[in-house]
Amino acid sequence: MIINQWVPAAHTGDAIGDSARRMRRLLRAMGHQSDLYALTIDDDLVDDVLDFDEPGARAGDLTIFHYALPSPMSDAFGRLPGGRVLQYHNVTPAAFFAPYDPALFRLASLARAELRLLVGRVDLALGVSDFNRRELETMGFANTGVLPLAVDTARVTRPMERPALEKSLDDELVNFLFVGRIAPNKKIEDHIKLAEHYKRYVDAFYRFIFVGRYDAVPSYYSAIRALMSEYRLLDERFVFTGPVPDEELNVYYQKAAVYISLSEHEGFCAPLLEAMAAGVPVLAYSAAAVPETLGGAGVQFAPKDLEYAAELLGALAFDDNLRVKVIEGQRRRLADFGDDRIASGLRALASYRGGPFRDVVQ
Repeated sequence: MIINQWVPAAHTGDAIGDSARRMRRLLRAMGHQSDLYALTIDDDLVDDVLDFDEPGARAGDLTIFHYALPSPMSDAFGRLPGGRVLQYHNVTPAAFFAPYDPALFRLASLARAELRLLVGRVDLALGVSDFNRRELETMGFANTGVLPLAVDTARVTRPMERPALEKSLDDELVNFLFVGRIAPNKKIEDHIKLAEHYKRYVDAFYRFIFVGRYDAVPSYYSAIRALMSEYRLLDERFVFTGPVPDEELNVYYQKAAVYISLSEHEGFCAPLLEAMAAGVPVLAYSAAAVPETLGGAGVQFAPKDLEYAAELLGALAFDDNLRVKVIEGQRRRLADFGDDRIASGLRALASYRGGPFRDVVQ
């Protein structure tokens, strides 16, 4: 059986593209012919991902279309003669971008409008979480289900050595980590406010590290910097790395005392799995798909009381017994997202012949 995948853009380190490549590996191991096609391909992936213009892109018995942004792929997907499976990775609500970037506000609005045009034109509509599946159902998609993001956690668990970086992080400061782009839905301003509470009530020896692009929404990043100045926080205690290679990402996880998620909109949140795999306890605001991904693991809180969160952060950083219990719970949860689990979902997908599809991680 030919099972192809479409991704509008293939970027190194991108959660969607990485997931598609892992799914392709599993599909090939099952004996299927499977390729990945993209409109835009990073230079280091040109030998691994095929161009969407190639005839083989439209020759699949089954095609999985990874949707997160508007693109010419959407209409082409709706016209395919073969089986059409939509995998929805979520679109950040446009309202988050309204105060900062009109172009991104428009792009997010178009993305949801374009997604609605696929209602009635797909055989199966899957979310990477049940949170996403429910959104698809609300839009009018029939035959919905869940196929989780296939996260390759090996990139943060392989032994790596970066002596200079390790030395810079291995000092008297406690490292708190966030991984992802600096965007309004991630609520980075709440990390800054959390730092103020933590400094005031828990401990003054801390470092907040943000790994990921900070140029995606420049005015938002400027607002974060302005807030740091307003609180008179020390710039050297807040590290914005920009994109980093896997070798450095690995070290940041190794040296993190706690992984922090204060996001208010996530369709899955792959770094939560990376933190669990790296043995880093997670402190997370319980919103959108975050509680579903964690499945009771980590330390979650709601409502968003940042003074209380600062106390939790201190406990996770310094209470060894608590850390051990949390890490053990996270490891148990991580097993739900292993290759066997993803392969089971793909087998169900390959044999799907219509009707309900509920392959859901609980």
